Amino acid sequence: MTSISSKFQTLRVSEASPQETRQQCALIPFITAGDPNLETTAEALRILDRNGADFIELGIPYSDPLADGPVIQAAATRALQKGTKLEQVLEMLQAVTPTLKAPIILFTYYNPILHRGIKTFLAQIAAAGARGLVVPDLPLEEAEELIQTAASFGIEVILLVAPTSSKDRILAIARQSQGFIYLVSVTGVTGIRAQIQDRVKDLITDLRSVTDKPIGVGFGISGSEQAHQVMAWGADAVIVGSAFVKRLAEGSPTEGLQAVEKLCRELKAAITPVSLQQVGSAK
Repeated sequence: MTSISSKFQTLRVSEASPQETRQQCALIPFITAGDPNLETTAEALRILDRNGADFIELGIPYSDPLADGPVIQAAATRALQKGTKLEQVLEMLQAVTPTLKAPIILFTYYNPILHRGIKTFLAQIAAAGARGLVVPDLPLEEAEELIQTAASFGIEVILLVAPTSSKDRILAIARQSQGFIYLVSVTGVTGIRAQIQDRVKDLITDLRSVTDKPIGVGFGISGSEQAHQVMAWGADAVIVGSAFVKRLAEGSPTEGLQAVEKLCRELKAAITPVSLQQVGSAK
């Protein structure tokens, strides 16, 4: 499976002419492993991969998810109540990742990493096929060991920039983040919101002034209109979590998977430039 950095490079460059800029904004759906069960999670990964996901973020259920809003918290609680363990998630991933084009990014809190040991944890997720890691409660000042160790396993650690970050801190995070920079669009936890704050546009501009690394915007994006707006502001990726998690949890697993497929297609169309849509339809 390709690395996150390489995948973004592919999205930026035209396959037909390497000298041309393609400028395809990436779609990064998020789902919670084990909700409603790991079999459905595996099928959801395949469906997302077939229907426009460029990367897929997979949340490891955790008992104290401080960065997550009510939808994802509830999903993690359901998964834990079903007995979902990290070992089971990795076994499922190891079986599924060889069939996927989209690199897998794991989302986990720092305590499970420390409990298992940094090197052991990274070795295990790399063997399962993960290519990226987001740890929302890991401060920049304590990230160096994880970033350096992860690199030796081919794992890129993606750091988060908050709307309240100072310019100096934005610069420091941009230097350290691997793969892309995860720009949090709201102050607070994940969740579905009616609109994206205009400040996100300014934050993208601030980041562009200090780095050429890709910028992914997440937290609060729930529909096509918001995804298109974030793309128009210059984001390299839109990250959508609660909207996918909510749909997957509603109705039967089959109905949930159908709803996830529909949303994935809608979001991909919303962030694909008309010129690229025409190229795709001509093939």
